[in-house]
Amino acid sequence: MKLDEVPQDHSSTYGGHSKLVYAVDASGHYQRAQSDGWEPEAYATQLAVAELEAHEAEARGAWQRGEASPLKCLMYRYRLDEPALGQITGLWQWRIRRHFRAEVYRRLPASILARYAEAFGLPLEELLGYQKDLA
Repeated sequence: MKLDEVPQDHSSTYGGHSKLVYAVDASGHYQRAQSDGWEPEAYATQLAVAELEAHEAEARGAWQRGEASPLKCLMYRYRLDEPALGQITGLWQWRIRRHFRAEVYRRLPASILARYAEAFGLPLEELLGYQKDLA
């Protein structure tokens, strides 16, 4: 992209901020430039966020019915997926999927819950509160 073609669509998804992009100047060298949005990128971001919110609502319903643990709901709330949560916690994805089951989640030791709490940026006590909600 050329320096004078850097999109400036005033995207609402940027929240009034801009981001750094690289563009080619007239002499063919890469230069840093600020962009305050690009309409197709904003649309794709809004679709992705809407999908995550729908997954979160579905997971919250399963949790409230006692069919699942709150981990899946929290995973979507904090914009994560299973591979990302696995990387952050250091747990295998199959273990994370197992922890989505309410009966397994109730028995998780504090050391595993601490990993999840750190991944979500929550105090352990708050995550333990979710555990008590299942009992």
